[in-house]
Amino acid sequence: MKHFFTTRIRVVLIVAVLIAAILALISSITGQNLPNMLVQGVLTPIRTGVSRLTDQAEKLYDYMFKFESISAENEQLKQQLAEIQDDARNADAIARENERLRALLELRESNEEYVFMDGYIIGWSSNEWSNTITINRGTSSGIQKDMCAVTANGELVGLVSEAGPNYAVIKTVLDSSLEISATISGAGYNGMVKGGYSTESPDKLRMNYLPSDATIHINDQVVTTGSTVYPRNLILGYVIDAGFDDTGVAKFALLEPAADIASLEQVFIVVDYNAG
Repeated sequence: MKHFFTTRIRVVLIVAVLIAAILALISSITGQNLPNMLVQGVLTPIRTGVSRLTDQAEKLYDYMFKFESISAENEQLKQQLAEIQDDARNADAIARENERLRALLELRESNEEYVFMDGYIIGWSSNEWSNTITINRGTSSGIQKDMCAVTANGELVGLVSEAGPNYAVIKTVLDSSLEISATISGAGYNGMVKGGYSTESPDKLRMNYLPSDATIHINDQVVTTGSTVYPRNLILGYVIDAGFDDTGVAKFALLEPAADIASLEQVFIVVDYNAG
């Protein structure tokens, strides 16, 4: 046992001498003394770690700063895009209104006896047999019950069924309670037009009581015959089908309404006209 410890001490001494010799050699080569080398040996890993942490912190700061900058720029771009989209929508709305007003001007020029009041649609109501729209004009603008509504192109929209000071409800041509005296303009056949006659075709009109020998063509135009309520020659729709009614005595015609009720934004109420 004593011999073992003696050998172990010798090994430790030899290793220590070798390390000392190596350090001395390195010191002579580098010009640094032993204490400095030991300090550097201890501090270098620490400095390396601190330097890495500093670099990571700087990178994290740069990322956070850039992220905030990009986020702010992104919000600004979103706002600019929203403004551009709003401008585009406004421009489209103005363009559509200008187009309607140009068409209305032509309608007025061809019907100088008409007096119109415009109104924007603010509500819709539709069920199996009823179809109405509400506009933002009423009795304070001269609108009364039983005045008819048209598009700027002279297409019949419907009839005012209720009017308040600042609103009016219009039964559209698709409402089953309206019956309108009409004529197939090319052939001169007369009949009565109504909407909502079928749950299978709620957006179509039907012209009834046509002569059994009437020759009806697809795309024939149907217009109002004229009355104390509806001016003459307002466009109701166009023939898309025809046949005999259930009695087999009279014919009927299925019509596509001239006015696209679902897409209307503005209508024009005929507040006065010369029925003669």
